[in-house]
Amino acid sequence: MASVIPASSSSMRSDRNIYVGKRFVHVKNAYLDSMDEDILYHLDLGTKTHNLPAMFGDVKFVCVGSNRMKAFALFMHKELGLEEAEEDIKDICAGTDRYCMYKTGPVLTISHVMVIPSISIMLHELITLLHHARCCDVTIIRIGTSGGIGIAPGTVVITDIAVDSFFKPRFEQVILDNIVTRSTELDKELSEELLNCSKEIPNFPTLIGHTMCTYDFYEGQGRLDGALCSFSREKKLDYLKRAKASVRNIEMESTVFAAMCGLCGLKAAVVCVTLLDRLGCDQINLPHDVLVEYQQRPQLLISNFIRRRLGLCD
Repeated sequence: MASVIPASSSSMRSDRNIYVGKRFVHVKNAYLDSMDEDILYHLDLGTKTHNLPAMFGDVKFVCVGSNRMKAFALFMHKELGLEEAEEDIKDICAGTDRYCMYKTGPVLTISHVMVIPSISIMLHELITLLHHARCCDVTIIRIGTSGGIGIAPGTVVITDIAVDSFFKPRFEQVILDNIVTRSTELDKELSEELLNCSKEIPNFPTLIGHTMCTYDFYEGQGRLDGALCSFSREKKLDYLKRAKASVRNIEMESTVFAAMCGLCGLKAAVVCVTLLDRLGCDQINLPHDVLVEYQQRPQLLISNFIRRRLGLCD
């Protein structure tokens, strides 16, 4: 795993005084130091084949999501007023079909497939990449969609704590033949900053709350419309009503995201829009134009946040 250490740490090289006050990503894996080359296989990048500091050293914001990330990269390109032509924004991971990655100024955008294993693999290689590139003061945000519990569709939920299917704030990682439990609390100050940014956007319902992370979309979330269903409608509603006591939405990546970012010290947030209220239905049946507008809400909020951080807002 990884942690962030101050530039003044004795473990930094002799140029550390140049970077006083900055925080660099430092991977806690002694085996990496003995490797002649580090191949980030799923990203199609490597320490010998690519100049990672030159490519990624200026990254300050990393945005990850399960899809729509190229559209977000193009949106950020426009929002930041960059001179680079849109057609020059290429998939950095084009040599692999596992993930897609785009860079627009200080913003790195990465797509991942849904559910925990995909984002876990990506995060391991992303954190290592940020370390090799000597990035500092990085904020990482996951954006996406979710199912709400007792809240209106279109509501943007900023996660404070990710919980598992038992409503516990934990992520259980199997390592060899052991189960290691990790914390899933996200950065409180970042969540509050995002909430304040949302207040500047008209007609933009936003709240901070717990997010439940499940291992699948159907049985794990109590849906009645999958190929398999071994429970009654009554048991489903009883479960969701119990969840409603503390949970505001459901998705499939937040626990491992919160756990890994927390262990590496990265300031992290999860921002997801709800597409339905699971207490009322299982299927997403919004008109296409409404669905598109809802899916753009997390992007709009993060764009506002990044522009404000960079001093580009009026």
